[in-house]
Amino acid sequence: MVMDASAAASGGTSVGSCDGSLAAEMAHDFIVDDTLRGIPAGTDPFPGAEIAARAWSPTAGDLACPVLTVQESAYRSNRDAIFAYVREAGALLAPHAKTPMSPALARDLVAHGAWGLSAANLQQASVLLKAGVTRLLLANQIGGEVNGERLGRLLARYPEAEIVLFVDSPTALAAAARAGEAAGRSQPVMIEVGLARAGCRTAEVAQCLIDIACDTPQIALAGVAAYEGAVASEDEAVTQKAIAALNRLAADVFASVRKAEPKRRLILSAGGSQFFDLVVEKLKAVADADGNADLMLRSGAIFFHDHGVYARAFKRMDTRRGFVRDGEIVAASDIFKPAMRLWAEVLSRPEPSLAICGLGMRDVSFDQGFPIALAAWRGGEKGENLRGVAAIEKLNDQHGFLRIDEEVSLSVGDIVEFGISHPCTCFDRWRAFFVINDAHRVTSVHQTFFG
Repeated sequence: MVMDASAAASGGTSVGSCDGSLAAEMAHDFIVDDTLRGIPAGTDPFPGAEIAARAWSPTAGDLACPVLTVQESAYRSNRDAIFAYVREAGALLAPHAKTPMSPALARDLVAHGAWGLSAANLQQASVLLKAGVTRLLLANQIGGEVNGERLGRLLARYPEAEIVLFVDSPTALAAAARAGEAAGRSQPVMIEVGLARAGCRTAEVAQCLIDIACDTPQIALAGVAAYEGAVASEDEAVTQKAIAALNRLAADVFASVRKAEPKRRLILSAGGSQFFDLVVEKLKAVADADGNADLMLRSGAIFFHDHGVYARAFKRMDTRRGFVRDGEIVAASDIFKPAMRLWAEVLSRPEPSLAICGLGMRDVSFDQGFPIALAAWRGGEKGENLRGVAAIEKLNDQHGFLRIDEEVSLSVGDIVEFGISHPCTCFDRWRAFFVINDAHRVTSVHQTFFG
C-alpha cells in the first residue's frame, strides 16, 4: 500500500526530538577515543554524551587538528528557513540524507517537518531505518533482482516502513516486483525521467514502464521523479533551458501516470539544493492542477550550505529572484549560512608566501573547489582575516598548500579556519563530526555512517 504523502502534515513519520538541541539526538552509547580524528592523542575513552563538559574549542587548539565542525545555530537557521520556504510553497521535503549520513540529523529533520528522507542506496536505507525513519525515497536506481530481493528482506524486517523506488527500465521494475514479493506487499515506484543521468529520456519510454507496472500485481505506481541538477552547466541560460525541458518531460509523464492511476495520491519529486526554485515555479502548478498530488523536494546540502559551490549557486538564485519568504522575494545568500568548518594547524612556513597546513584530500572536499581560508586563530583569539590574502593552491593527502601574502603573520602552531565547498563530499571523509555553539565550544559529537 502506498502511504498518502499528505500524511506528513499530521506527522506521519514520528522520530526525534523537537527541543531544538542536536545534543538531544546524540547516541549515548557512542564511546569516543583518540582513534577518532579531532580527539587529542592520549585521551582516555569516554562517552560521547559527556563531551560538552570538556568545553573544547577548535580555536584554542583543544581538539586535534584537522577537525570538522558544524555550527549548530547556522544549521538550525538553514533548517528552519528551507522548511518555511517549502511550507509557504505548498510542497513537501524529503531531504537527501546522503549529505551527512547521520542518524542524529536524520531524526532532527523528520522531527522538524520532513515527509521522510531520501537515500541513495540500500546501505543508506538500512542506516535510516535503524535510526527510526519509516518513510524513504530511494532516489536512485537499485540495480537488478538481487538487490530487489535484498530490499524485500529489509522491508520484511520493518513492516511499518515504506520505501519508494525510482525506476527507469523494465529490469528496474522487475527488481521492484521482486522486492514486493519478498516483503509480501506491493512495492511503490516512481517513474524516473532524466536528460543527463539516469531516467527515461522520453515520454514514450516512460509509457512502456507505466504499462508494465499496471500489469504487475506487486507494483504500485506512486508518481514521477527527476533531478534537475544533472542538466546544469556553467551557463545560466543554458541551464535554465535544460531544466525547463526536464520539467516539461516530468509533467508529461506525470499526466500518463495519473491516467493509469486515477485515484491514488501521487508524488511529483525533484529539487536539489541549487535550483529548487525553478522546480517549484513549474512543477507546483502541475501538482496543484492535478488536485491529488504533492510536489516533493529533496534538498539535502542546503542545511549546511558552504563557502563555495552553493554560495555561488545562491547568488545565481538571487539574480533570478527565486527565493520567496512571507510572500516577499529575499536574498537566499543572506538567509542561508555556511555551517561547516575545517580547522587545521599550520605545520610549516617554508617560504614567505607559503604556509603548509595539516589538512588534505583525506579531510576535505575538493571536487567543487578547494577549501577557503577564512581566518587565523592563536591561543583562542581570532587573528587576521584571510579572505583575499590567502588561498589553497594544492592539496596532498594530508597537506594543504596555502599561498599567502608575505605580510600575513601566520606562524607554525596557528589554527586556520577553513570554509568548504560541497558538503556531501566533505562529510563522507569523517567518522564523526563535532557540533559547536557560537562561542566555538563543542556541544555534541555525532557519528556518520557512510559504510
